[in-house]
Amino acid sequence: MPDVPLFCDVSLPVPLDRPFTYALPSAIAPRTRPGCRVSVPFGSRRLTGVAIRVHSDAPGEGIEVKDVQRLVDDEPVLDAAMMQLAQWIASYYCAPLGEVLRGMTPLGGEIRATRTYALTDSGRDAARQFLLGTPGEEPTVQILRLLETRPLSAAYLLKKVPRAEAAVKALMKKGLISAEDSDAARDPLRSPSNRLRAQFTARADDQKLTKWERELISYLELHPGSHNLADIEQALPKAAGAARSLGRRGLIQLRPEAPALLAGSIRPPHELNRWQQAAYERVAESVGARRFEPFLLHGVTGSGKTEVYLRLIEEALRLGRGALMLVPEIGLTPAVAGQFFHRFGDRVAILHSAFTGIERVEQWRRIRRGEAAVVVGTRSGVFAPVRELGLIIVDEEHDGSYKQEETPRYNGRDVAVVRARNSNAAVVLGSATPSLESRYNAEKGKYALIEMPERIEKRPLPEVEIIDMRQEFLETRKHNTFSRALVEAVNSRLEKGEQSILILNRRGYSTFVACRSCGARLECQNCAVTLTYHRRDKRMLCHYCGYAEKVPTTCPKCGSEHIYFLGTGSEKVEDELSLGFKDARVARMDRDTVSTRHQFEKLLHGFREHSYDILVGTQMIAKGHDIPNVTFVGLVNADIGLALPDFRAAERSFQLLTQAAGRAGRGETPGTVLMQTINPEHYAIRCAAAQDYKAFYAKECEFRRLMRYPPFAALANIVLRSQDQETAMRMASETGEFLKPPPEGIKVLGPAEAPVPKLKQEFRYQLLIKAVSRKALNDALQSLRRLAVDKHWQATAMVIDVDPQTLL
Repeated sequence: MPDVPLFCDVSLPVPLDRPFTYALPSAIAPRTRPGCRVSVPFGSRRLTGVAIRVHSDAPGEGIEVKDVQRLVDDEPVLDAAMMQLAQWIASYYCAPLGEVLRGMTPLGGEIRATRTYALTDSGRDAARQFLLGTPGEEPTVQILRLLETRPLSAAYLLKKVPRAEAAVKALMKKGLISAEDSDAARDPLRSPSNRLRAQFTARADDQKLTKWERELISYLELHPGSHNLADIEQALPKAAGAARSLGRRGLIQLRPEAPALLAGSIRPPHELNRWQQAAYERVAESVGARRFEPFLLHGVTGSGKTEVYLRLIEEALRLGRGALMLVPEIGLTPAVAGQFFHRFGDRVAILHSAFTGIERVEQWRRIRRGEAAVVVGTRSGVFAPVRELGLIIVDEEHDGSYKQEETPRYNGRDVAVVRARNSNAAVVLGSATPSLESRYNAEKGKYALIEMPERIEKRPLPEVEIIDMRQEFLETRKHNTFSRALVEAVNSRLEKGEQSILILNRRGYSTFVACRSCGARLECQNCAVTLTYHRRDKRMLCHYCGYAEKVPTTCPKCGSEHIYFLGTGSEKVEDELSLGFKDARVARMDRDTVSTRHQFEKLLHGFREHSYDILVGTQMIAKGHDIPNVTFVGLVNADIGLALPDFRAAERSFQLLTQAAGRAGRGETPGTVLMQTINPEHYAIRCAAAQDYKAFYAKECEFRRLMRYPPFAALANIVLRSQDQETAMRMASETGEFLKPPPEGIKVLGPAEAPVPKLKQEFRYQLLIKAVSRKALNDALQSLRRLAVDKHWQATAMVIDVDPQTLL
């Protein structure tokens, strides 16, 4: 009999890049394996981590080892291949392994975490001073008085005491209260009735059942298949309680309801044209050979890439292999999911962050059990436990939302390529506007390039016209939001019963508020940015931290009443359209109007069904949507983003403009696009109007090669941050000095103040590191991580962003 392990090395979701050793109680030691989750004490908290090694190597003498509290999984949730992928992500992106592992499974919804607060000895002394409290007393005093009787949960304090969160932080800092975390398995059967489905399994004549339990079993036996529990309650009023009781005893099958998605426009399978057929055959051969091969599928908008994807997935399923498709945003999932459900039925699972915790867990479990061989997901879907993975598709591979902007800062597209390599699977990166890095990899032979230069059914690309708003002003002497040509184009579509899309990639009504007397602008208290005016909500809002305040009537600096609102956002465009086209049905889609998945689906479904004539929005509506009746797209301000202090500014603008133009003319009627700009000579706008990717790629590469930016160098952005400005400056200075002279093959820019110098109350300084090779860059970054440890900086003070998508 093999020796039973005594200890377990656990990787925890904390910003410390090291494992922690715990003792294994004899009851769980034989069942604990690498890849299983365990619940362990960590200071005053209880955390769930992943076991990365079980062993009998005792730690050093005098080192106290705490016990593992609970084995969460009887089977590893991460197999050896996924653990290997996690190690690669942690090394490449310089991230703590525990935080990588936490992001790889969406199973946090299975665990109910509770934090309880109690008085310390000092807190008890302080509480006695407030025995005779009065109404309106400070939140800190209220909390001390409440905790004097017994420890209380965080949820209870938040409910009973106003502004409790800030008060708790202050009391913790003074040492007057302590916190203790605990966790327990969440009962999925406690979900609301409308989120559960019940199904008959077998008769239970030998069981003692209540009247309602017997009636429910009879009902399910007479009505085969699974049924929504809320629907059953219409016939059996007390079915919910009976179903949960039966489900816990295993007498019926009770599972969470699969997330409901409004289907997109369903197009039946059509005959592939020659470009589609060639693309399909090239990738299918690789899938059939079980060979890793990365492909860059460069197809113009409307070229039928989705149908190629669907055929390839059919081929993978025929060969007994699974398929994973990534889409860049939550908003794209319903449109894609409609096609996939229509083609593959219940073999499809959806993974994205808009689902509730229980919904994500159920989808993940379905994939793990092998019930779903086709997975559609956003960035984190790249970690789905697909069995026998044979094909990965990354749609709109250029999209910046594949890059995670918090630790671990991985790029889902690049992780997909590595996972495909580890699984001997084919990987397809599809886009009408490929990233420069992907196109460069294709040029160098690292990726196989497949081109689809024609729209399906030989439909023409839309006609694009550039409107010079400088000339428009000279001719009209008015600063209008809409040019005369754009107004005429929208009127024409309304008369024909066709639909229009207008895009302005800026939220809110006005960009900022300024004082005519002293010139002051209204800024966020937490960030070094101006507040945006939101007219419908009657507030000024920071789009970085969410800080809000009332709309001022006088200047907060000088008291002048002469304040004015500058700039135009999507809310203002909506208002002006409603005034200018009184009979038109206008809808707006941005993060202010569609904050939830269901709002997004409902609005998009309504536009597809022609409940609206004009759709206004930000970049949310610029990519991926296929609405045949849209024949006109207007770019209200094509210049937004071009002037940002970021080397990717021109690339992002070209991609957005080209993708937006591609929404027009996807049905029988040809489309038209108007781009309003004050920079008509800019190469990004010119190439987007001509829909000439090759010309843009050549021009942009000249700049990147000259300045040694990706894809001609490896790049990392180092941000030093602190709530104290002097501390942030000192850390940045010490980092800069540490890199002098730069290691061989390394060039350092900075340190300097970040483009957004203050964010969420933290002052920020940054350095850019360029390297001729990945190894040189990684060596330099690892040395910086050691510097931060040696200097005893806070674990989150240094942010390392490898392959950054933005430098802001």
